[in-house]
Amino acid sequence: MKTMNDARCPARTGLPGLCRGNSVRACLAPLACAPAFAPSAWAQAASPVAGGAAPAKPAAAAGAPPAKAATAAGAASPQAAEDGGFPRSFRGIELGMAKEEVDALLSADSFFSYRGPDDVSLLPSPNQSLIETAGASFVKRAFFQFYEGKLWVMILVMDQRKMDHYSVYSSLRAKYGEPTLLDPREVRWEDEATRVALERPLTLRYLDLATYRSLREGSEAREAVEELERREFLGDL
Repeated sequence: MKTMNDARCPARTGLPGLCRGNSVRACLAPLACAPAFAPSAWAQAASPVAGGAAPAKPAAAAGAPPAKAATAAGAASPQAAEDGGFPRSFRGIELGMAKEEVDALLSADSFFSYRGPDDVSLLPSPNQSLIETAGASFVKRAFFQFYEGKLWVMILVMDQRKMDHYSVYSSLRAKYGEPTLLDPREVRWEDEATRVALERPLTLRYLDLATYRSLREGSEAREAVEELERREFLGDL
């Protein structure tokens, strides 16, 4: 009959410097209290392979298809990766379209209660106009803003009696991945060309960023000129 002294101790074989050599019970006691001897190290010491190395995995059979690489967390959004960018259209109306095209699409779509010229207005800003129309179903109001005759902003105000913020957010996140901006007032998906923003209480905005940057730079340039002229005027007093 084997005694405790005869039992094979994993510490004796894997880490002989830590083995007391008395019994398995005596040997395990200091190991259980040693902070440097983590569970992973114990598993390594108890490994049947010399030196504690993990056994080699069997080689793949000849002709077997290579394993697919794992998808990295936080990768580009599914829709953006598939289409090369975020959506720029709603019910066929696309950012960059001419005002006449948008007018024709709205007139033919029963989803909107478009009244033609009665829903068109000029904005105070130069070269800008706006179509504001009532919607049907989930969209309460819709705004289409044009710069130099091209659509650059679409705003859809949804009916909160029929739709909720979480449902819209969940749908957008499933399609386009994690947002580029997330705060209590706005959730935003964006690439170099387009911004899609879900704003509270329940508004969806599509924005052409090229036009936005152009207008912003022009505004900043005008403000700089006005400030310079103001200083020159005050200097002449």
